[in-house]
Formats: sequence, C-alpha cells, structure tokens
Amino acid sequence: MQRLQDLSKSFPVTVYAICQIFGDQGSKLSGLVTFKHTSGGCEIKGVFYNLPKGKHGIHIHEYGNLKQGCQSCGAHYNPFNKTHGGPIDVERHVGDLGNVESNGDDETKFNLNDNLVALGGEFSVLGRSLVIHQDEDDLGRGGFQDSKSTGHAGKRIGCGVIGVCDKF
Repeated sequence: MQRLQDLSKSFPVTVYAICQIFGDQGSKLSGLVTFKHTSGGCEIKGVFYNLPKGKHGIHIHEYGNLKQGCQSCGAHYNPFNKTHGGPIDVERHVGDLGNVESNGDDETKFNLNDNLVALGGEFSVLGRSLVIHQDEDDLGRGGFQDSKSTGHAGKRIGCGVIGVCDKF
C-alpha cells in the first residue's frame, strides 16, 4: 500500500472537481467548493453564503447520497480506518478537512491544500459528499465520546456531491 502522504502525488495529471453546497435541516447555507488536483496535492477552495458566525467542521463523507439530505452521506471518508484528526495530522481520516470559520458576513471563504484528498485512483473522493457541520471540529482532541470519530462537530447543516468538471 502507498504511504498516505503520497496519495495525491501518485496521480500525474491535473483534475478538477466541483461541489455545490445546499443547506439542510432548515439552514439557508449555500456555497461552491472547487478542487484542483495536481502532482503537488489537492487545492480546495470554497465560498459559502449564510454560514453562521463561528467555526464549522468541514468533512468529506463516504457517500454522495443526498436522498435524505445530508443525513444519507454516511460517515467521514476513512478508507484507512484511522481515528479523527485535523488536516495536518498524520492520524486522520482522508475526509478530515478541519474547520471553516465565518465572521458572520454574507460570504465566507475556505482554502486548504491537502496531500490525502485525491481526485483519481483507488481512493478518489469523486462522487462522495462534502458536509458542513453546525459546530467546530475539535480535531479529535476534545475528549468527548465522539471526538475520535467525528470531531464532535454537531449536526449537518449543508452538503453537496463532489463531481468531476473541466477547468474552472
């Protein structure tokens, strides 16, 4: 098996993906997240609208199933059976992207370069979902019963399916 930190470098071409975020459970959240995967990693950029003030966990979940809104997206994408962590931790789910922080303005931006998220190969996130949570992700360090599995990030307030696209 490849080393985890080398996953994104194993895909030699540039691939683009996009994810339209829709609010769930009465949330007015919306947004657009883009993914650009090169041999140097995956650049993830998002803009969110109507995201409540504060920090909110942001994760890639295992399924792109929105049949029951964000509730049918499954668990965090975790193909290597790791415990929950932050985006720079060695011990983390592939889907652990940390937090997006809103100052309460109409528009909130998110930027992350990640070495585990891949848009090709066996562990691709294409067709999976991106989920925004109500609360801050404690990055597995909070001491709550669910810290090591979900980061104690609370209910799902928005989500979308990650799909391949051409250049943006």
